[in-house]
Amino acid sequence: MLAHQTKAHYVPLDSVRGLAAVCVVVHHFVGSDPLGATLPHRAWIDVAFFHNSWLCVDLFFVLSGIVISMSYVQSEFSEFDFRTFTLRRIARIYPLHIVMLFAFLAFRLMRLSLTEVGLLHFSTNETADLQVNNVYSFGVNVFLLHAMGLLDYLSWNGPSWSISAEFYTYIVFAGVVVVAQRLGYVKLVYVLSALLAVVGAAVIVFVLKNETLDFQINGFTRCFLGFFVGVLTLRLVSGKGRSVSPFVQSACQIGAAVVSIVLVCIVNLDERLSFCAPVVFGALLGSLMAFPERLLPKLLSARPLVWLGKRSYSIYMTHALVLVLIQYFARGVGTGRLQMVDNVLPGLVASLLLALFVVGVLVLSNVTYHWVEMPGSRFVLRLFSRPAVPSVAAAE
Repeated sequence: MLAHQTKAHYVPLDSVRGLAAVCVVVHHFVGSDPLGATLPHRAWIDVAFFHNSWLCVDLFFVLSGIVISMSYVQSEFSEFDFRTFTLRRIARIYPLHIVMLFAFLAFRLMRLSLTEVGLLHFSTNETADLQVNNVYSFGVNVFLLHAMGLLDYLSWNGPSWSISAEFYTYIVFAGVVVVAQRLGYVKLVYVLSALLAVVGAAVIVFVLKNETLDFQINGFTRCFLGFFVGVLTLRLVSGKGRSVSPFVQSACQIGAAVVSIVLVCIVNLDERLSFCAPVVFGALLGSLMAFPERLLPKLLSARPLVWLGKRSYSIYMTHALVLVLIQYFARGVGTGRLQMVDNVLPGLVASLLLALFVVGVLVLSNVTYHWVEMPGSRFVLRLFSRPAVPSVAAAE
């Protein structure tokens, strides 16, 4: 029987995830080739930070390692159950994943129908799109295998590759905890996590021959590195820092935040710097947890940021579909008309489209949070739990 358990939780981490999700949203807007060909100017958003915000995905991985280990190692190591853990992970990520996957399928079927009746004409990009968004890639996406080396391209809901990578990293983590539990030695979790983080980095560099973390094919190795650095981060900061002066505590937090932002801004100068990101992000998140009474954690506990954090998964999973719709909207309006508006103020069109895009993502993510994420989690838990049902808080 699965009883209700209150999970360890730290609100500022949710807010960081929400802010990082918005950065990824803007990154994909700035990097959109169709929009780049349509927009006369991108003005203030055409900056290094947004171009390099793909690095925020590695922040997600580190953060997941912290949150998952906080819930299942620090809080309930002795009661850890592999089946229960896996069920909660599926309940957390799968309902929204599958709904968005079918939303993309419906959109592409609609586009094919409009093309058949002559209301829409394919561009070169759309022809290439049909080649990657096929029956095979759809099946791979259904089973969350698209970051496991079965595809050498992004398909359907592109950002979901990281969800695939995280899910199978969760399974490995669960295996680590079970081994440590059977041996009755909780510190083994951290020993094995250190080993897996090193293995992840070694595979990336020596097997995959990547000199940057900016890759999605075989992306589970990238997730391994960040996730298990997160597990180690929690171990390093647990119970630490209470004797440090408030000034030093604030300095550590602000310094870690500044270094994180600077790293994102300059990583394009030498993308090998991206290998520093998991450690830098771990230092930032660890400092927030180690010194919870300082100004930065309190700012991150502001209600709008908490709202954003709760919907961060929906923001991340829905934004690619909204971006496609924005691209079609800009294409329908036409470059000429956009240029006329942009003549009023260079960059005005890009700013207005970005505002429309972000608002659209936030509205849709709020809908999916309330109507897909939460009820979907409850449904999965009811469907497979035996016989009692844990609350949605447990799925978190």
